Amino acid sequence: MTELVEYLVKELVDSPDEVKVSEDGEVINVSVAKSDMGKIIGKQGRIAKSIRAIVKSVATKQGKKCTVEILEAE
Repeated sequence: MTELVEYLVKELVDSPDEVKVSEDGEVINVSVAKSDMGKIIGKQGRIAKSIRAIVKSVATKQGKKCTVEILEAE
């Protein structure tokens, strides 16, 4: 699941080398550069909602539960 999220996020940002994806149980944490936060969230959160919907759909097909949290890189 993390590979899917990492692929989606890296295709959207300007700094794909700063993308970090980790899994903590049912939560997938995505860390991106501060300058790329807007690109991942999108207008009114549409892109973030779309990423979460895709992940939820794939997880449901696999019989799992999964959520995506978007974090700013430190």
